Amino acid sequence: MQVYLVGGAVRDALLGLPVKERDWVVVGSTRDELLRLKYREVGRDFPVFLHPQSHEEYALARLERKVSPGYRGFAVEFGPQVSLEEDLARRDLTINAIAQAEDGSLLDPYHGQSDLKARVLRHVSPAFVEDPVRVLRVARFAARFASLGFHVAPETTALMRAMVERGEVDALVAERVWQETEKALREPGASVFFAVLRECGALKIIYPEIEALFGVPQPEKWHPEIDTGVHTMMVLDQAVRLSSDVKVRFAALVHDLGKATTPHAEWPGHKGHEERSVALIEALSERLRLPSEYRDLSVIVARYHGNVHRAFELRPKTILGILEKTDAFRRPERFAQALLACEADSRGRLGLEEIPYPQREYLQTARDAAAAIKPTPQDIAEHAGPQIAQHLHERRLQVIAELAARIQPGKDV
Repeated sequence: MQVYLVGGAVRDALLGLPVKERDWVVVGSTRDELLRLKYREVGRDFPVFLHPQSHEEYALARLERKVSPGYRGFAVEFGPQVSLEEDLARRDLTINAIAQAEDGSLLDPYHGQSDLKARVLRHVSPAFVEDPVRVLRVARFAARFASLGFHVAPETTALMRAMVERGEVDALVAERVWQETEKALREPGASVFFAVLRECGALKIIYPEIEALFGVPQPEKWHPEIDTGVHTMMVLDQAVRLSSDVKVRFAALVHDLGKATTPHAEWPGHKGHEERSVALIEALSERLRLPSEYRDLSVIVARYHGNVHRAFELRPKTILGILEKTDAFRRPERFAQALLACEADSRGRLGLEEIPYPQREYLQTARDAAAAIKPTPQDIAEHAGPQIAQHLHERRLQVIAELAARIQPGKDV
């Protein structure tokens, strides 16, 4: 039995990055032997075991053979007859197909070290085309390593494009699409994920709502970048700068989807795009079965980002209405997330990336001041429920009005 460290742990160590988890492949052994050594079996589709002390994952070397469409359409062969080279051959990228022996030596039959040095994401073999999830994974690795100068090899992009044209990407299930997207949104180059998908033609299949934004113009006065798709990627970049919260980043990504459905006769204006964006977000959330917290935050940002940008022009009554409709008093963390996404929208414009955004602090202060107003014991003793709510509303409105008057002297409140 021979044991090798494989995959991301080897790759990241060679790049000088922290190693977060380690995976091992076992060559020349059997399921029964590992069980005798007290490994605990956890694999469902093929033998994966947890080490009895470290609890790290150990998988028997295996081969995969495509037998039907989709990412689950594989027959798996494993056992002592499968070599390390054969196991590494089934992996997606050369940089993920390097193994380290117990003595520290590296086995690199597919030249992953050369591609690490050249900063290239390259497929291991033509078998790459058999698994459509690899399209998403390549885009995700591009997002992860973009800041290190990595790019997708032209021949790999060509294979990905061929997979799209053959309809392989159509077989991706919603859960896997979202799983890879959520991981990509955590990466420092999150927008690169969507750029790579667009380059190979997969974006229009997986996220047609985002693909449709490219080529849609906006008023140059407010959007020097003009193209809505370009703006959307810039907004995502700004969201990455502002927050590590994936929900904020996703809300920033989808806040303007409705602009793709603006009648061409109305271009470059997009009146009413907010509610059209809400409808598209709700449909996308249903299609990909998104967690409700992603959907709900995105809907708030899509619906109210224009009002947030105009915060200093709003009457106190309107501000209080937004706070109440967004449930900002009971969900303060979500309201703060929405403000961050709105700031990303404001900064996601060509040449305006560093502009101040005092609207966020203003509305956050208004929310906090209004939230500090609570029903008094006298209110509870003397009034019924609806009367208490009305009295609370009036007192909160007064607090917001006073704040507006301090910030904007002479404003009609």
